[in-house]
Amino acid sequence: MPVRSALSSDASSIAALSIEVWIGTYIKRGVSAFFADYALQTFTPDKTLALIANPEQIILVSENVEGIDGVLRLSRNSPAPVEGCGDLDIATLYVQPRHHGKGIGRALLRAAFERLGDAETVWLATNSENTPAIGFYLAQGFQQVGETQFRIKDQAYRNNVYAYRLS
Repeated sequence: MPVRSALSSDASSIAALSIEVWIGTYIKRGVSAFFADYALQTFTPDKTLALIANPEQIILVSENVEGIDGVLRLSRNSPAPVEGCGDLDIATLYVQPRHHGKGIGRALLRAAFERLGDAETVWLATNSENTPAIGFYLAQGFQQVGETQFRIKDQAYRNNVYAYRLS
């Protein structure tokens, strides 16, 4: 599967994929206005375009003959919420659910790691109840190194922090 750097023309596809994966992963009992507003305000083509243009971000996409089926966003200069993880954050790793198990997540991770040069560690946070993602990251060699919280307005959700040693 081809993995490449995101282009500005990918912004709407990445935004749509992000909404699909985020809602499918975190909204289990019906979509409330609280979560709908968050998703629709966060995952917009304009915000995605700004991220693609930002030199502090590395955004990679996987695509098949129909279009983009996975995205990884690596943020530079993003200090970890726990000690010893450095400042390289895998801020997003989304694969369309119907494409899980095809190696897309692994391919995106490998491509991201190849672009990191002499970096020692990369970190990420994922919801502590996202069992499939946790299993995937552990199988790729990540280790849990702490906890943090993801916040939407006044609501907090426990996230696990994972690190991967590159060198």
